[in-house]
Amino acid sequence: MAKSIFKNLSYNVLLQIVLLILPMISLPYVSRVLGAEGIGAYSYTLSITQYFIILGTIGLALYGNRQIAYVRDDVHKMSTTFWSIFILRVATTSVALIVYYIVFAVVENYRLLQIIQSVHIVAAMIDISWLYVGMEDFKRIVTRNLIVKLGGLAMIFWLIKKPEDLTLYTLINVGMSFGSSLIMWVYVPKILVKVKVEKEHIFEHLKPAIQLFIPQIASQVYVLLDKTMIGLLSTIEQVGFYSQAERIVKAVLELVTALGTVMLPRMSNIFARGDHSKMRSYFNTSLAAVSFIAIPMCVGIASVSFEFVPWFFGPGYEQVINIMIVLSPILIFIALSSVMGIQYLLPTNRVHEFTISIVSGAVVNVILNSLLIPQFQAIGAAIGTIAAEFSVMAFQAYFLRDTIDIKRYLSALTKYVIASILMFGTVRFIGMNYGPRISTTLIQAGAGVVIYFVTLTILKDETNQRLIGIITTQFGKLKSIFVSK
Repeated sequence: MAKSIFKNLSYNVLLQIVLLILPMISLPYVSRVLGAEGIGAYSYTLSITQYFIILGTIGLALYGNRQIAYVRDDVHKMSTTFWSIFILRVATTSVALIVYYIVFAVVENYRLLQIIQSVHIVAAMIDISWLYVGMEDFKRIVTRNLIVKLGGLAMIFWLIKKPEDLTLYTLINVGMSFGSSLIMWVYVPKILVKVKVEKEHIFEHLKPAIQLFIPQIASQVYVLLDKTMIGLLSTIEQVGFYSQAERIVKAVLELVTALGTVMLPRMSNIFARGDHSKMRSYFNTSLAAVSFIAIPMCVGIASVSFEFVPWFFGPGYEQVINIMIVLSPILIFIALSSVMGIQYLLPTNRVHEFTISIVSGAVVNVILNSLLIPQFQAIGAAIGTIAAEFSVMAFQAYFLRDTIDIKRYLSALTKYVIASILMFGTVRFIGMNYGPRISTTLIQAGAGVVIYFVTLTILKDETNQRLIGIITTQFGKLKSIFVSK
């Protein structure tokens, strides 16, 4: 039975809010204790480990989401699909893990950190969150992450006290990763039935998974390549600056793209039933919805960074301000491409077009990184990332030009830009008058939200009105529950 999109979105948004808030609590502390060089070493070694995770999982998570969504109405088919994909995932990830250990048996730099980071590969091997995403069971994913992340946060504050604790900090993070993957297995006996998995069941998933793997590796590699190339062409300290700016922007990005994660299994299931008109309707609604969130988030990050970075990260991180400002437009570009690519091209098996868009981004990113990082360091990598994400979005928009309701979208976009400009002026006025402190950022955030929503209410924006209707309905339900008691 299909679960409520609103409930799934609520759970996923709750998770992303938690993942947004927790770094806000831990990052200032860790930045001061470990310093930019320690953060840079951690981020650099993690980026290398993630290459092997990408190679080992060969797109099976995204592929698994979609396949489970196709067959979730038949528990026997779903069980066979799950076990065959999981066995294939274990086999491919094991090969990646062996290669990883062979490589780092001879590499001198950060050898201990790299060995510890290898636990992330094991965690990826046993991760089955794709099963729950395909079933649209976001409640269990949220519960898992909340428990593990809170436990990890407590350990960071308890145990990390000095720069020499970098190894311990890495151990805590890989422990969170492994724990998150392991805990999801508790629910498996309640969901799946016993099935016999034949060899052909396993290998039938290999080719289509690899087809999805090509765009996924292109996408992930150029995301990771930023930190790797900064480390090779600049300094580890610059990796630290870039990583801190990216973590803030990407934390907000996860909140913006939560809708795409929720809609992938729903759109795949609708496509399997052949209801293309419903897909198009959902798609255009989602485009407006992510723009409704992404545009003010982009403007908000750029406008608060001058006051936010000094009190949040502490002395020595001033370069993060400009990196955050340059990176902020990726909130818009990735939000739109997550709807066009993840929510439409992939569920409809238009993998070839999806691949072209992602590869274009990878090529643009590598070329610009090579040219800009030696001269502009982390800022150069940020410029390369912006250009790459714009390229991905532009290609996908071209492929879906007949599906996008341009008139409806431009009408909504105009309202979001007007509201965001008014918000920007208000936020900058507050920042210039109150200076860098926690209270300033809180006032800026509150005032920005109020200005944005009031403006859209006056302009009678469709998405804003829909959101107000949903909130009113939910409050009405809560009120009726309390009244009945």
